[in-house]
Amino acid sequence: MKNVTIADVAKQAEVSKSTVSQYLNKRYDYMGEKTKQRIQEAVEKLGYQPNIVARSLKQKATKTIGVIVANILHNFTTKVVRAIEDVCHASDFHTIICNADDDPVKEKYYIEMLRAKQVDGLIIFPTGDNRDLYQKMLDSSYPVVFMDREVEGMDIPSIMLHNEKAAELAVEHFLEKGYRRIGMMTTSLINHTTPRVERVEGYKKALRRSGIPIYKDYIISGEPQSLQTELEELLHLERPPEGILAGNDLVLIEILKYAKQKGVRVPEDLAVIGIDDVSFASFYTPAITTVAQPTFKMGKAGAELLLNIVQKQEETTKQASLRFEPTLMIRDSV
Repeated sequence: MKNVTIADVAKQAEVSKSTVSQYLNKRYDYMGEKTKQRIQEAVEKLGYQPNIVARSLKQKATKTIGVIVANILHNFTTKVVRAIEDVCHASDFHTIICNADDDPVKEKYYIEMLRAKQVDGLIIFPTGDNRDLYQKMLDSSYPVVFMDREVEGMDIPSIMLHNEKAAELAVEHFLEKGYRRIGMMTTSLINHTTPRVERVEGYKKALRRSGIPIYKDYIISGEPQSLQTELEELLHLERPPEGILAGNDLVLIEILKYAKQKGVRVPEDLAVIGIDDVSFASFYTPAITTVAQPTFKMGKAGAELLLNIVQKQEETTKQASLRFEPTLMIRDSV
């Protein structure tokens, strides 16, 4: 079967090709209802599908943005991506989602692949290890926004949480409840990932303000698969922590899995607070106290900023990073 063209639709609807083009591009404010109905009926009868590639070449825009996430398994990431997609859909933009697994090599591949596909801009949860590529995008004024993280020395706008404050809220709640031996567990700090580093710093600041010593043995970082072993060692110290702050949702899951397997009662044996308000936190037994991020607001802000840059309403280098406020969700695990 031959491809159905705009000319075929125009002939079927008994209108000009330019009228069909205006209809397909939703520029029909002054178009009569009967004309619109005839074109729509012709499109449906002929099974016309727009040639998106040809349209992109003509308009010099693909109406598509790429989103490169660090780890799609994070609850935070899933919600942020949903908000990004909602904003893009409402603006008639498509999204392509890529998962870099915190791997700079995969991130580099996806950046180059998406740019080769001529996406109009990128939202990146950056690994931080592709500075040359980030700089090339800056130098060429290519639209790019960082999400959840920033890269030192890169003048690219970032959408982030007030991470130090998130950890401080958690530690202060532990202290209000009478806990003094407080540990913190997070995923690997090797790559100096912004939220992880800042949350550890916020944990330390809150303890210092209260005059409580900081014990290096109480601060654990590592890959998710090693965290239960690390927790086992932590809880068998001569003076183990009474409470643990989980630096993100993946860490919280590992702590709760360990507690269930080992019969550790929460909060009687070990109090727990997690950063990231995971979906199960409110109905887990006991309900888990968390520090929530405004994930949908953050995703919406990132998408709107990128689309403004793409549509030349803003300039990338003139945009400041945005920080969002965390919220303590008090439940029963402390």
